[in-house]
Amino acid sequence: MSAASSAGAVSAKGAVSANGAVGANGAVSTAAAARAAGADERIVFDDVSKFYGEVLGVNRVRLSLPPGITGLVGPNGSGKTTLMNLMAGLLRPSRGTVRVLGMATDRPELLFRRVGYATQYDAFPVGLTGYQLIESLLRVHGYDPGQAAAMAWQALERVGMVEAAGRKVAAYSKGMRQRVKLAQAIAHRPSVVVLDEPLNGLDPMARAELIALLRELAAAGLYVVVSSHILHEVDLISDQVVMLNGGYVVAEGDIVEVRDEMDEQHPAQVLIRCDRPELLAARAFEQDHIVEARMLADRSGLLLRTRDAGRFYSMLNQVVIDQGLTVESVAPADADVEAVYQYLIDAPSGNGGRS
Repeated sequence: MSAASSAGAVSAKGAVSANGAVGANGAVSTAAAARAAGADERIVFDDVSKFYGEVLGVNRVRLSLPPGITGLVGPNGSGKTTLMNLMAGLLRPSRGTVRVLGMATDRPELLFRRVGYATQYDAFPVGLTGYQLIESLLRVHGYDPGQAAAMAWQALERVGMVEAAGRKVAAYSKGMRQRVKLAQAIAHRPSVVVLDEPLNGLDPMARAELIALLRELAAAGLYVVVSSHILHEVDLISDQVVMLNGGYVVAEGDIVEVRDEMDEQHPAQVLIRCDRPELLAARAFEQDHIVEARMLADRSGLLLRTRDAGRFYSMLNQVVIDQGLTVESVAPADADVEAVYQYLIDAPSGNGGRS
């Protein structure tokens, strides 16, 4: 397990803190050097705070994000957009440092070649077509006309916008604008893609296609950071999550591991559908880790609460072997992002905050 990302935060091994150690003679230790090398392959927030005057944006954030899809989770005003703007170099921290793959975020000439960003807000130059938008931005990046044209068409093809490339962006639907924003974020072939609420406004088919593209980018080794206030969306796409509330990181890592760390305070809920729920309930109450076993209304199974899910599953296997219990389904009832987030924000974790 890694260090907590902020005071009182839950942390699982999907994201680790980035503190180094220095030896007595002032030399960085081998372990610290290895950690520093590892930091060059991650997005690192080291004790980062951002204030807008007296208003808290984010506070005391310590994160180290690996490749893959990282979901930033929280309601509007929790600090998601502030965190994204910090990693994209659009804001400077009030305190602490942000490094993206070893680069300081105050070096835009280097950073913007490695980072692609799509804001949640629509702001397009007037009169441009989708193709002209992407091609012109690539020219600004320094690509020659031939390179810019080829890369623009490739990006538009990846997001399914080739047929609409010749139309004015102003005439696009919300879903089309979302896709052309993603095209501009990936057109210059960055290593890090930061997407603020990318699924907003997409119909189910376009949403499924975008999720498939994000997974494709992650499988290719990219760092994909997405935000959403719709928690079940994060369950669909994320390899790890960062949960924010009121400007503070309240949990980070793989969602199942985060949930496992909460078993003592919030016993895990497991839904079992089986042919003899009375037998299972009787065996469950013999276990000291079972908090509750409740029969379903249709008497087709049980909803159990346990402080040790691993021991419960072992017990269930034993009942199946010894008693011939027929199990139709077994599923965690509260191991999704929404349930974990609700547990975490039951206790106050900070004041203020901006989206």
